[in-house]
Amino acid sequence: MIINFFKVAFRNFRKNKGFSFINITGLAVGMASAILILLWIYSEVSYESFHVKKDRIYEVWNRAEFSGKLNCWNSTPKVLASAMQRDLPEIEHVVRVNWYNSHLFKVGDKRLTSFGNVVDSLFLDVFTFPLLEGDVRTALREPYSIVITQELAKSLFGNEDALGKTILIDNDDNYKVTGVLKTLPVNSRFTFNYLLPWSYLRERGWDDNSWGNNSTRTYALLKPSATLASVAPKIKVIKTRYDSAEKNWEMFLYPLSRWRLYSSFTGGVEDGGRIQFVRLFGIVAGFILLIACINFMNLSTARSEKRAKEVGIRKVVGAGRGSLIGQFMGESILLALLAGVIAIGIVQLSLGGFNKLTDKHLVVEYGNIWFGLTWLGFILLTGILAGSYPAFFLSGFQPVKVLKGTFKKAQAVVTPRKVLVVVQFSFAIVLIICTIIVKQQIDHAQERENGYRKANLVYHFLTGDISKNYELIKRELISSGTAVSVCKTSSPLTASYSDTWDFRWEGKDPNDKTDFNRFTVDQSLVATTGIQLAEGRDFDLTAYPTDSTAVLLNESAVKAMHFTHPIGQIIMDNDVTYHVVGVIKDFILQSPYTPVTPMVVEGASKRWFEVMHMRFSDKNSTAQNLRQAEAIFKKYNPEYPFEYNFVDEEYSHKFDEERRTGTLAALFAGLTIFISCLGLFGLATYMAENRIKEIGVRKVLGASVAGLVGLLSEDFLKLVIISFLVAAPIAWMAMHQWLAGYPYRVMIQWWVFAAAGFLSVGIALVTVSYQAVRAAMMNPVRSLRSE
Repeated sequence: MIINFFKVAFRNFRKNKGFSFINITGLAVGMASAILILLWIYSEVSYESFHVKKDRIYEVWNRAEFSGKLNCWNSTPKVLASAMQRDLPEIEHVVRVNWYNSHLFKVGDKRLTSFGNVVDSLFLDVFTFPLLEGDVRTALREPYSIVITQELAKSLFGNEDALGKTILIDNDDNYKVTGVLKTLPVNSRFTFNYLLPWSYLRERGWDDNSWGNNSTRTYALLKPSATLASVAPKIKVIKTRYDSAEKNWEMFLYPLSRWRLYSSFTGGVEDGGRIQFVRLFGIVAGFILLIACINFMNLSTARSEKRAKEVGIRKVVGAGRGSLIGQFMGESILLALLAGVIAIGIVQLSLGGFNKLTDKHLVVEYGNIWFGLTWLGFILLTGILAGSYPAFFLSGFQPVKVLKGTFKKAQAVVTPRKVLVVVQFSFAIVLIICTIIVKQQIDHAQERENGYRKANLVYHFLTGDISKNYELIKRELISSGTAVSVCKTSSPLTASYSDTWDFRWEGKDPNDKTDFNRFTVDQSLVATTGIQLAEGRDFDLTAYPTDSTAVLLNESAVKAMHFTHPIGQIIMDNDVTYHVVGVIKDFILQSPYTPVTPMVVEGASKRWFEVMHMRFSDKNSTAQNLRQAEAIFKKYNPEYPFEYNFVDEEYSHKFDEERRTGTLAALFAGLTIFISCLGLFGLATYMAENRIKEIGVRKVLGASVAGLVGLLSEDFLKLVIISFLVAAPIAWMAMHQWLAGYPYRVMIQWWVFAAAGFLSVGIALVTVSYQAVRAAMMNPVRSLRSE
């Protein structure tokens, strides 16, 4: 019986090669697309899930009002950890993680820079990052100890055992390797190459007890018997207990399970986050697979006349409806199995490109038994989904009507097949519209005036001896013609490292909590960056030595401080009194999709500098400027590599997430259209075959080729137009909601929908017209000779 089943199935596949090819190709592409998206979704939902104590790990967040809004953020004071450990008995451990730091590592003649974190000694006891060598509870306990990843150990020590070896860091102190970590999981927020103990900060005077310095992340591990409900009221008031000036400041514990997907807040409460993309991608995967299944359903039911006599004869000789359903469902599952094998091949070939597109490291774990079971279940589900409607439809034929040739139904205005085609193209048109609008939004933000000249502007972090030799480096860069202007700043021009609402000025409302970006520069900011002056002058320490306590305000800061005449105004920041010497026009420091934040650019009094910016000469080629700059940096900072960054490239990275969204939308739209057109092509082919005699009669009676093409195409074009009418409002609502998350956004324009409508009609017309023209040009003698 089973052998007979396979024989019948393969005979049908062989007999209808064209339709089998279309079905298998459509299902394979749909399944491959769904598998890739599901791999991405699994990567997202499994973030941090490898930690053994994940159910007890929480991050400390702040909730406070400033700039007229209730805000939430996860940078905390360093002193918070000791207060929590002391005041909250429900907490087992508190560990801090300082921001990423880059250091020069030297072992013998080997030198390299690497990024890592400074953490508390019990970090590896709270989080599960297994050690190949060392003890997680003691590896970071001693000063001058360091834990490194196996990749960094390989780079520094080759095949030698790294444990117990010493590393010279920043040409300053030797650190002993007390642990070697296994390769870190890719689905984690932690991406360090090394871990240094918290004593590293204390030894350099970078630790502090200020409740106003939110500069680190703090994590809590609750005791097994403790609950979030029991500790939440206590952590809520811990800030106000130690800092009475902040009466409305709250803190709360945020569970590990929500870090990746839900940590987006508006008005102090969660407002969605990445989970929205996960859900959206899940819907897209489902629809792409559904569209592939719809092809199978449509083509199977369209070919019902071909298999009607088979069904009739089987029923006459005693076959029950259940056995026929099993036969057709079996054929569907077998076809899905073939498509599934091809889909895995497509996934393997495209995984590299998909990883690059999504900035992921997705892999297919072929050796994992759960993957095998999931894959088989996925194939079974696809086969059942694709074959269910055709199986019940075909098995329902009445043998008497079939064998008499009277089973055909009159053409109905609405049929399941037409509904399925409308569903297919509706989804494709929604994706086309979304792709166009996402592209518009990216272009809109990129065309926004950024406020400075990005071309030939380069920055380099102040590593090693650069700070000590800064004036020599600056002088030689300019005298050699490599740069026309140089300045030191507290952060790159594309990022904000500091903000505060503690600036004070005459007439300030005591309740004013406006948040200001705080930026520091020595001099020549305008000349180096191309930022435009609206009023006053730039810093010039040579002509005005008091400019070390001068400030520049951007236009948004002038409005926030309500200054009519800002030049000469006095502004205080902690214990330093500044005077305003100039107003600069607003420029984009952070997101190009949001309004510019008020900014105060402080002079060099605090001498807090991290970066030097260089305006390269446009008289030389970029390659020549880089060669000359590298020689100068090597001369004055020989131990460190020349690691430069172009500001225009860094600024471009601000659009990466939106570009990725747009590219994925375009990719999904293309795949959806491809699968839909495969089905449409198959339906058009079959319809042309069924109406071949009608076409012959019409040609004999004088019908033109154009008239026949229109006749054969109009039914399909009507369905595509109906699809557009369904898709347009859905796309508008989806894009309206997406754009609402961007204060600086494009308006949704009518022509986008018109373009998507004409494009979809054009694609459908091209797909159908080939078969229509081919049928219309056939010699009527051939089609009518049997009559």
